[in-house]
Amino acid sequence: MAVDLPQAGKTFSTGVEVDDQADPATAAAGTDFKALLQRYSLFLRGQRGLSENTLRIYLADIASFRKYMSNQGLGLANMDRSMLRGYLAWLVTVGRDGTNGYARVSVARKLSALRSFYRFLVQEGMFRSTPLPSGRSFRLKVQKPLPRFLGRREAIQLLDAPGDATPVAIRDGAILEVLYSCGLRLAGIHGLNVPDVNLSRREMLVRGKGSKERWVVFGQPAEESLTRYLGESRPLLGTGPDPALFLNRYGKRLSRRSFEKVVRLNAARAGTRDGVHPHILRHTFATHLLEGGADLRVIQELLGHSSPTTTQVYTHVTMEEALGALLTNHPRSDLPGTASREETAGDRLDENPANPPVETDPPGLAEGTEKRSRDGD
Repeated sequence: MAVDLPQAGKTFSTGVEVDDQADPATAAAGTDFKALLQRYSLFLRGQRGLSENTLRIYLADIASFRKYMSNQGLGLANMDRSMLRGYLAWLVTVGRDGTNGYARVSVARKLSALRSFYRFLVQEGMFRSTPLPSGRSFRLKVQKPLPRFLGRREAIQLLDAPGDATPVAIRDGAILEVLYSCGLRLAGIHGLNVPDVNLSRREMLVRGKGSKERWVVFGQPAEESLTRYLGESRPLLGTGPDPALFLNRYGKRLSRRSFEKVVRLNAARAGTRDGVHPHILRHTFATHLLEGGADLRVIQELLGHSSPTTTQVYTHVTMEEALGALLTNHPRSDLPGTASREETAGDRLDENPANPPVETDPPGLAEGTEKRSRDGD
């Protein structure tokens, strides 16, 4: 049967059918968008098990959809292929701030969030089936770039950059060591507590996406760095009840932005390329493991990937390395249509062609670097 859904003070007659068995009171309550979002938040947190950060992103994506509906005078039940195309076009052109649109990868994420939202509405009894076109018939293709990572020499320079002159420097050194030695996401290292770290067994309990927990192992350098931080630095930063592993100057849990700042400032101090952030150290961790001969399934477990497909992207990175090594070292590489050995010369153990290093001698010749993508894994 057809239903009337009030939206922004208006009523739109629609031809979308809802479940005849649905409770009318539930359907009426569902027309309040604010109440819907509250229940959707509980759905994501409870049934989907999403982290607070992911939950915030989902709700922000639905807020974009709500803004579009308000601008166009549309309601939830007006959804069809035409409305979806209009929404995506709005996102690409002016959806960000009225003048600029979103990047293609962000549009794809918002489309995914919208599909999840309408599946929730079906579960709420507002629709018999989702009115959105299926993913097979309506798919937004996004070409993901290869992960950026540091060369081995760059990674060592970065780890040595903080020094040990102050308690904050000791803390920053431990942060960098954990990011590189364990391959943690920003959310993972931000959520670490002191009881999560077992120094004697060289392992730590990490909470990943979807509140999933896993044990991550680390080596002697990380153990030594953490031991010194916990013994010498952390007691000087705070003696209060905060269980956080990494504290700020006021004895509180270090914020996400502060972790990013630690990486960025020490990367500049070490003279590495611009745009280094915590996730690049995660990519560096995985790439260096693969280059060292680690099995892909082992790397998958260490990274906490639920699917090996996600981890396979690093095999493409090492193939780029293999091509560079071929063009640099093979005697038959100087053929027409290929780069000469002089053009591609470089220490492939230290640098990678997909991530050109910043030239420091002479100054002023640094190559451009791409902007950071926040939608990476």
